[in-house]
Amino acid sequence: MAKGFNMGGMNRNQMIAQARKMRAAETEVSASAGGGAVKVTARGDLRLTSLTIDPEVLDPEDVEMLQDMILAAVNDVLESAEQAASQQIGAATGGLNIPGLF
Repeated sequence: MAKGFNMGGMNRNQMIAQARKMRAAETEVSASAGGGAVKVTARGDLRLTSLTIDPEVLDPEDVEMLQDMILAAVNDVLESAEQAASQQIGAATGGLNIPGLF
């Protein structure tokens, strides 16, 4: 590898992976469950940034329903965030499948 190509001790794959993380962190997606009773937002790096629960769905007699709505919303938003990040890195790499990035 050329001496000037190894930037800051990182190889090309490490640089691409770092760029993916930075770009993914900028992307936000949202999902909801229960007709909007539970709303979740996450970044492309799979970190939740907000969780909103409509107070009207807080029923101490039916905690399981609320738990199910939260799980559904979180799973949906994480799937969307992962897809968004994959699309961004795919666009950045011109569709090339670079091992270690997906």
